Amino acid sequence: MTHSTLKTVRLVLWGMVCVAALWAGWTWYGSLSTPAPASVTQRLAEAQDGQYGAGDYRLVTHTGEDVDDSIFVGKPSLVFFGFTHCPDVCPTTLADIEYWFTELGGDANDMQAFFVTADPERDTVEVMAEYVGWFSERIIGLTGEPEEIAEMIDAWGVFTQRTDLEGGGYNVDHTASVFMLDSGGRFFGTISYEENSETAIAKVRRLADAG
Repeated sequence: MTHSTLKTVRLVLWGMVCVAALWAGWTWYGSLSTPAPASVTQRLAEAQDGQYGAGDYRLVTHTGEDVDDSIFVGKPSLVFFGFTHCPDVCPTTLADIEYWFTELGGDANDMQAFFVTADPERDTVEVMAEYVGWFSERIIGLTGEPEEIAEMIDAWGVFTQRTDLEGGGYNVDHTASVFMLDSGGRFFGTISYEENSETAIAKVRRLADAG
């Protein structure tokens, strides 16, 4: 085999390795950036024209108020599931939500946003209060007993999975899309993780206009 031929073979092999790495990364990212289609579709069918994600779960806000699924009715809502130890997806998304509201100005006054923990063991009321306070006064943190959070996650068709880390600790893989609900609690759509800002703002504006 000549030197030039060997060089070509090496380039091809490296190209295959890079493509495989990109595919693996895209597959992992894709599992986070959109809701599990089958689960959400099933929940939509169950909800029909009624409230999306309705259930008998009980939650606690970051201010210590006991609430239930009725908190998602009355105003157009943005709902995001995550956890306070999240390294990038959650802080980025919460900052995005505050940015969207800022861009809408007064049009967002009648909207609400929620950050629901998928890690209730660590995300206590106090932890949630401090965390959401870093991003916005308009985002309500929601936590609760693990069984209550599990029931809500199931009702919403959200994907979550605990992943242990080397050396101790764990992360929580989770659906990274923002759910949009109208004032009746009906499913209005989703905003994907790191979606184009103009597109995301246009979606939020349509939700605000729909009421």
